[in-house]
This record gives sequence, structure tokens and C-alpha cells, in this order.
Amino acid sequence: MEWERYKSTWPNAETSEFISCHPHRWHVQRAGTGSPILLIHGSGASTHSWAQILPALAETHHVIALDLPGQGFTKLGTRSRCGRGAMARDILSLLISLDVDPKVVIGHSAGAAIAVTMASQMTPQPQVISINGAFRTFGGLAGVLFPAVAKILSLSPGTGRVFAQLNGSRDRVKRLIGSTGSQVPDQILACYQALVSDPGHVNATLAMMAQWSLSDMDKCLNALVEPAHFLVGAKDATVHPSASKEAARHVRNAKVETLANRGHLLHEEDPEAVIASIKTQLFGSESPDPSVPPKGSDAS
Repeated sequence: MEWERYKSTWPNAETSEFISCHPHRWHVQRAGTGSPILLIHGSGASTHSWAQILPALAETHHVIALDLPGQGFTKLGTRSRCGRGAMARDILSLLISLDVDPKVVIGHSAGAAIAVTMASQMTPQPQVISINGAFRTFGGLAGVLFPAVAKILSLSPGTGRVFAQLNGSRDRVKRLIGSTGSQVPDQILACYQALVSDPGHVNATLAMMAQWSLSDMDKCLNALVEPAHFLVGAKDATVHPSASKEAARHVRNAKVETLANRGHLLHEEDPEAVIASIKTQLFGSESPDPSVPPKGSDAS
């Protein structure tokens, strides 16, 4: 996607920067000071997914959000590195280059699976907060056909252009978003329309789907030692709520919280509730005064 075209309207654009760290050129948003928190969006999304959450958490923390390889404004360097394990390793390399050691990693959907994969490899481990985590593949015949179709589609460079032409209208994007069980604000809908209309973004999303594997997901969940929080939308029509509940059973110190009447994009349709939930995990029942730097902050 062309940053110059969208920077005047993209959420939190004033915090954006571009960082080359092999093999990708990353779009990263950073704000705030204090203990680091990393935000990882889901498949087909971008940093816009954290439009209200990033500034809210930046009141007390150093918050880092990124676009996954080839998605949003991150330029894909190597097409073969769109799978879960490869992306987790490349994000860890990016964090090393930034000299950032996140204490908390928050991921949505596929981003939650990446967050768990990363955390299981880190010492010390960060706390993981999952939002409608995609920890399970489709069952039955769909579990075989969907990845196979994605692999076939991802082989054709023209697929993204055709998909963008067919699905880039506002009404079509609104229906696609609605199929997740969520309704999002107009600003967020406009961001999704921009993403769906971009062939490069679509091709990278297809490559991610084609290379996606959860074969060692249970092993990564079992390896978590820090408390993990699984936030679930009861009306999620994309990833069944049972996926998070089942994943939580593999974690020795896990909590599941369900938000009624919320769908797959619950952090975009009800950011206030998600912010409150995250802050409860970070601080307990009492939220801190944002004018007072947190312990460990480098604010002066």
C-alpha cells in the first residue's frame, strides 16, 4: 500500500515509522513510555485494528504495533516467510533491532497464535493476551480444502488484483466485516476497504493463509509459564469461542473472559471494553492515574 496516499487519514499515523529489518521493510507505530507492550493484528488487517487501543495503552506503557509482512504498509521481502513460525521469528528479529523486550504481547485472531509462538521462544516470557485467538484449523473437509485453495490462489500474481476488483466496494467490504459477527465504526470500515482494494495486501494475506500451520500450537501453549488471558466475543462468527477455551486448557495459568454480544472484531467494535479488560490484567482492579509514570518507566 502507498503510505503517502493514506497517511493523512490512517489511525495514529503520527506514530508511524518504517524500519528495514531483514527480510522486510516494516511499518511500525510506537507511542508512550514505560514497560513495552507489543500489538499483533490478525490476518488481513493492519495497525488500524488498534486505532483506539494503542493511544489508551500508551498513557502508561511503551506500545509497539506493526503490520505483518506484506500486509498494510509493511513491504514483504521474502514471500516464503508468511507462515506463523517464520513471522514470529522475523518479529523477534525486529524487536531485537529496536532494542525492545515486550513484557506483554497482545494478539488478535491469527496474531494471537503468533503471539503465543513468540512468547514460547522468549526468555523471560512476556504475558500473552489473546483476543479471539485463532488456535484451531477448520474441521473436516474445510480443513483440507481451505489451505489447498489458498495455496493455489497464492501462486497466481493476478489473484490479488481480481479479488480487490470484486470485493473493494464499500458495500461488499461492509458485508465481509459483518460476516465476522461484528459491526465496526466508519473509520475502521474505510481502512478495511483500503486494504481489501490493494492487490499486494490481498496477495500477502493469501500467502499467509497458504503457509499457515498450527501443527505445534499445543506445544507452544503448553510452554507458556506467565499468566495468559483469553478474551472472547460470544458472537464470533469467524473463530468459534470454544477455540480459546480449549487453548486455555493447555496453559497452566490461564483465564478466559467472554464479552456478550460481540463478534470476531470485538476490539474494533467495543474498544472501551477491551481496554478495560487489558488494564485489569495489567494493573488489577484499580487503573492507574495516567499522569503518574508507571514503575520502571523512563519518563522524566
